[in-house]
Amino acid sequence: MPDDPTDLSGRFVVLGVTGGIAAYKAVEVCRRLVDLGAHVAPVLTEDATRFVGPLTFSALASEPASTGLWDGPEVIPHTRLGQRADAIVVAPATARFIASYATGMSDGLLTATVIATRAPVIVCPAMHAEMWEHPSVQDNVRTLLRRGVTIVWPEEGRLAGGDAGPGRLAGTDAIVEAVRGALSSAANDLEGLTVLVTAGGTREPIDPVRFITNRSSGKQGHAIAAAAAARGAQVTLVTAASLDASGPYRVVRVDTAAEMERAVLDCALGADVVVMAAAVADFRPKAVAAEKIHKTDGVPELVLEPTTDILAELGRRRRPGQILVGFAAETGLALRRAWQKLEKKGVDAIVVNDVTESGAGFDHDTNSVTILVAGADPQAVSGQKSTVAHAVLDTVSRIRSGR
Repeated sequence: MPDDPTDLSGRFVVLGVTGGIAAYKAVEVCRRLVDLGAHVAPVLTEDATRFVGPLTFSALASEPASTGLWDGPEVIPHTRLGQRADAIVVAPATARFIASYATGMSDGLLTATVIATRAPVIVCPAMHAEMWEHPSVQDNVRTLLRRGVTIVWPEEGRLAGGDAGPGRLAGTDAIVEAVRGALSSAANDLEGLTVLVTAGGTREPIDPVRFITNRSSGKQGHAIAAAAAARGAQVTLVTAASLDASGPYRVVRVDTAAEMERAVLDCALGADVVVMAAAVADFRPKAVAAEKIHKTDGVPELVLEPTTDILAELGRRRRPGQILVGFAAETGLALRRAWQKLEKKGVDAIVVNDVTESGAGFDHDTNSVTILVAGADPQAVSGQKSTVAHAVLDTVSRIRSGR
């Protein structure tokens, strides 16, 4: 197994493509896996060929695309593919494929292959919002999760019909990251651990229609929750973000810093690891108006009071062996301030980023951070927020190993 998690040299990856409009995106997934050194064997369902041609994948992949159980000279192609595979990724995965896989119905080469393997399987659903949210689809997804299948959760966004909602195929980076994670020696390094993750920016009410908040989207915290679950942890996500939180973890929705404080301190009692990625307001209005403040009433005087420093409180209450990771969004002297927070708040690691940097921080899909651990050199990490998420959890694993 390669020591470099970005290197897939020598790994045999079956790329399954099913009949959804997002099938064209699998071409880029194929190219990326090949660029990382993987031997990619494409398997297209008959319906997939209505959207993309097998010749495209044959030209880009490591071997010709397969489309059926009886199309080639092999008598049992699903057995060869299933036994040789180091990982199988299906992108996109339609509702039909998910149902067939969940019920063990080997109605084609791809379903026969995923049933005939002991390799990790990564399923990337893509379908219209109403289909994705249907109870039968959700039941089938939960069945696959219980069996150890990795689900790369669909995103919210513009869909083929012109409307928007959950069900859009995850980005190429997230899919490739899931394959790398499945092939990494650290794939289950958090198994048996309880991990608490916070996300999003809290909202502190001024009156019934206005509030004070910050620009945090919650994307980094949600990425950490998904990565921790993929690495075997039992995850609780406490989030103030409005993002879709579909995933194999418990979700606690909050709005204010006070609600975040109560949820976190309660959940932290049984947590082995706490990652405070949320942007909790430092101040809130001392008094909240019961009625909407009208412009005709004149300019109101807004008196603020401090909120509880949840991370510092966790540091004071931490139990033996518990690992605490904080986040620090800064705009100047970022590292100096972060080192001070690391020492002052009694945590194991601080993840700091300068939110003024291009492509980093709030509301981006990418991030650029530095991870600080006492007694260690700073670690700079840039890339998709899923990449940063795994780097943070790698740090958690190293801290655990050092103990």
